[in-house]
Amino acid sequence: MDILAAMRIFVRVVERGNMSRAARDLGIGQPAVSDRIDRLEKHLGVKLLRRSTRVVSCTDEGTLFYERSKQVIEAAEEACAVASHRDRTLQGVLRIAAPQGLGEVVMPHILMGIREEHPKLNLDLILNDQIVDPITEGVDISLRLGQLGEGSYIARRIGHVRRVLVASPDYLGRTAEPHGPEDLISHPFIRVMGVFGDGILRLVDPRDRLVPARIKAAVNMSHWRPVYESLVAGAGIGVLQEPVCAQAIASGRLVRLLPRYTVPGFDLHALVARPVSSKTRTIMTVLEKELQAALQRLTSQSE
Repeated sequence: MDILAAMRIFVRVVERGNMSRAARDLGIGQPAVSDRIDRLEKHLGVKLLRRSTRVVSCTDEGTLFYERSKQVIEAAEEACAVASHRDRTLQGVLRIAAPQGLGEVVMPHILMGIREEHPKLNLDLILNDQIVDPITEGVDISLRLGQLGEGSYIARRIGHVRRVLVASPDYLGRTAEPHGPEDLISHPFIRVMGVFGDGILRLVDPRDRLVPARIKAAVNMSHWRPVYESLVAGAGIGVLQEPVCAQAIASGRLVRLLPRYTVPGFDLHALVARPVSSKTRTIMTVLEKELQAALQRLTSQSE
């Protein structure tokens, strides 16, 4: 059998997590993909994938084969480029996962720049707020906020995403502005589900001491965007990541509350799975530079 072609199909199935999606990417039928995986497993004498109705996941042997297959495919592409004297323009598909707020507000501009520099490279952007091993997630680069769990990935710290406590001038014109952490309980708090679920907003005072402030969650939402819109509309107070509200603060649509206090933010990491291809390494360098510049620019806007 054509083992390199089978490797390419297997890698695409793993990265897409679904044979139907992989088949669409490859331009072949789903039965052909399934048949090729069956033949590959028989050829190797091991089970590579666990299959359910909708998704597939790697066995331990499948994870190892995926890692080695990525290396082999990358080496084959480089060998062909050298032999045919082609330039080593980045091409193919590169999949990036990112948290929702950062991904929606910051990443589109960065991806446009990458495409201008590498027009033969196709980019997939997957948005979610989970911290998942890139292999399990089926991506080349995973941008993640907060504490990282255990995994087989390589993590590189890119920067820090600040959070701010805000309300609109319209809301503050209708009620007494909070002057200290103890005042926050008197205001309706708009939040993303799962954040500040214990009813406590932890602030840091000017002496770097942690100050727990009680809050009254009035509305809970599953996404940052309706929280943002509700705050701009004057529904109450809330905490947003700085990238999604910097422009609103700069334009006066939102106002920082308790400016002497800070809400602890999140470190931003880029996670990549071993082995790291030259294509992934190149785009990682671009992302690190562009994200750091974007976060600095947004901080300047909101101050």
